[in-house]
Amino acid sequence: MKLHLPPASRVLALLPVLLSPALHAAEPPGVAAATAPDSPDTTDTLETILVTAKRLDAARNGLSPDTGSSVYRVDREDLQALPMGDATPLNDVMLQAPGVVQDSFGQLHVRGDHGNLQYRVNGVEIPEAITGFGQALDTHFANKINFLTGALPAQYGYRTAGVVDIQTQGYKPDQTRSVELTTGSHSDVEGTVEAEGSSNALSYSLIGSYKRNDLGIESPTPGLEALHDQTEQFKGFGYLSWILDAQSRISLMFGAADSRFQIPDTPGLTPAYALAGAAPGSINSAVLDANQGEQNDFTALTYQATRDSGLDYQVSLFQRHSAVHYVPDGAGDLVYNGIAADITRRDNEVGLQADAKYTLTPAHTLRAGLFFSSERFTSINAAQVFPADASGNQTSAVPLGIDQQSGIDGHTQGVYLQDEWQPLKGLTVNYGTRYDQVNTVVDEHQLSPRLGLVYELSSASRVHIGYARYFTPPPTEKIDVTSVALFTNTTNALPSNANTSVKSERSNYYDFGIDHTVSDHVTVGADAYYRSVEDLQDEGQFGNALIFSAFNYARARVRGVELTSSYRAGHLSAYGNLALSNAQATDVITGQFNFSPAELAYIASHWVQLDHDQRWAGSAGVSYAWARTTVSADGLYGSGLRNGFANTDHLPGYAQFNLSAEQSFVLPGLGLLAARLSIINALDRVYLIRDGTGIGVGAPQYGPRQSFYLTLRLSI
Repeated sequence: MKLHLPPASRVLALLPVLLSPALHAAEPPGVAAATAPDSPDTTDTLETILVTAKRLDAARNGLSPDTGSSVYRVDREDLQALPMGDATPLNDVMLQAPGVVQDSFGQLHVRGDHGNLQYRVNGVEIPEAITGFGQALDTHFANKINFLTGALPAQYGYRTAGVVDIQTQGYKPDQTRSVELTTGSHSDVEGTVEAEGSSNALSYSLIGSYKRNDLGIESPTPGLEALHDQTEQFKGFGYLSWILDAQSRISLMFGAADSRFQIPDTPGLTPAYALAGAAPGSINSAVLDANQGEQNDFTALTYQATRDSGLDYQVSLFQRHSAVHYVPDGAGDLVYNGIAADITRRDNEVGLQADAKYTLTPAHTLRAGLFFSSERFTSINAAQVFPADASGNQTSAVPLGIDQQSGIDGHTQGVYLQDEWQPLKGLTVNYGTRYDQVNTVVDEHQLSPRLGLVYELSSASRVHIGYARYFTPPPTEKIDVTSVALFTNTTNALPSNANTSVKSERSNYYDFGIDHTVSDHVTVGADAYYRSVEDLQDEGQFGNALIFSAFNYARARVRGVELTSSYRAGHLSAYGNLALSNAQATDVITGQFNFSPAELAYIASHWVQLDHDQRWAGSAGVSYAWARTTVSADGLYGSGLRNGFANTDHLPGYAQFNLSAEQSFVLPGLGLLAARLSIINALDRVYLIRDGTGIGVGAPQYGPRQSFYLTLRLSI
């Protein structure tokens, strides 16, 4: 597969190399306290800037409360302890948190939700992309990750199954550079270059990476290697921050990801249709050539200020472009699926986010904010299908073309107000509300009250209780606007009772949890939740293209329990999580053309398990670090996602264990070299993530087989 990387993404991937020398030498204008490098006042100046940066970081973090929520924290030490370290994809990092379930194509499910995740970097919400299986964000730039679930404060809207709040490295007076290379199984080659540091009032973090291997998507077969599964991925991320004065700064954040994937082949399939000019059996399912490309980029410009009056605020302007392009194997898709569709989806979004905090009294802290976005979504579908009779039987071997193009303009806006109140010692109450409105394929709105409290039972124990009313607008970039009438009397004929106006989801969320510090080294916790839902949003893959389409169930009920534990003492650290979940829904009310009549009828009269529901999920890890040596292990357990007709069954349970060992060396004149050997699925357990059956499920996908990787990282 030949790849063509857009010039912008190629330059972005090389930013650390191109820009870091210039930044190192820069002398930012307009900073009165700045002096020449050899000035006797340089130390005092840097100390003043460092203190200012830390104060601004604290003020920024104070804009985002977590009262009443369930919070799982991952710091830099935890990231380094993972078997793949910084090379761990962000979705694999999140799998270590309680209640997070893995799925194919890198999807994550949190507490019975299909996706519905919100990503924030330094308090700025990153607009969601058209997700397929590429990861737009990279773990390398994360310094800390706070994962919030449950009943969230009023500040958090729209995507509320979980908030992945990423904090980058703060102001660093020293300059650091690093180069990382990973190679191993499946012809894997990954390279990353990083540069971070500061030059007087300017601080920066720049990362560029490249990845290529022969296992880009989970294999549909159980073998060690997949057929036709190569991927190439380029990513870049940058964060620039300029301190304007002792009370304010401006920052620029930007990122881009450009990925190409081959769609893996499954040998031994039997053609379902005949194609004119192709002899029977001449089109082999083991050598098809379907491909998919994904592009995502975003930019956010932020002004932050903290005032002596007790007012802190942050205002961001952002833009995001996202695109997915599926290119079929023209003959192969036709004879095996009855349709070969070249599909392009694009979404462009611009918007504004503002958050403010005001300390009214020692007992009351007010927070307020607003969000506005405008987007344009376009879908282009150039399809080839066969003529068919009313029963769907092929009537001609000569395909005919059907082209359709559509677009959606959308606006989303919301405001919130909340008060963090401390009525007595040890008790914190956060109450507030938000109002949201969406105008895309639907015009809907909602007022959503929130309430959360945390009570310190003792110096070792605390409880949190929360309630949240949620309003989740439909994901514009995942709305299937297929015209049913165009495909009448073809091999892609669809039922006529289709409603493509995906509705906003509305839910009531209740959460209760307790954390207890057993000793200086051991912490345990338990959490229970219940969610009642109207118009539940779900997603499915309803064709060969690995593109997801949204639809609604009329009602849903989701409940579960999570147990967490952690241990940290000296050189040893460990954690363990176990979650029990049950997510059910009934009656498909939008996107019905994606389902068979029998399936629709069954779901309309039964509570069915959601396809992403997994009854039991567990994660655990242990790490030992001594001097320059670190050994670690982690594991995942799942009782199996749903499968079968209308999700009436589930796949067998599985467990995957990973190991790693790292040794660091000082190279005189160069820096610190770290060498890490990682083994993924060390026991080589063969297990299915999906088997190709279930509601909205495409081809089978197997978990990774035993794989070996060597990572070398040179820090200068």
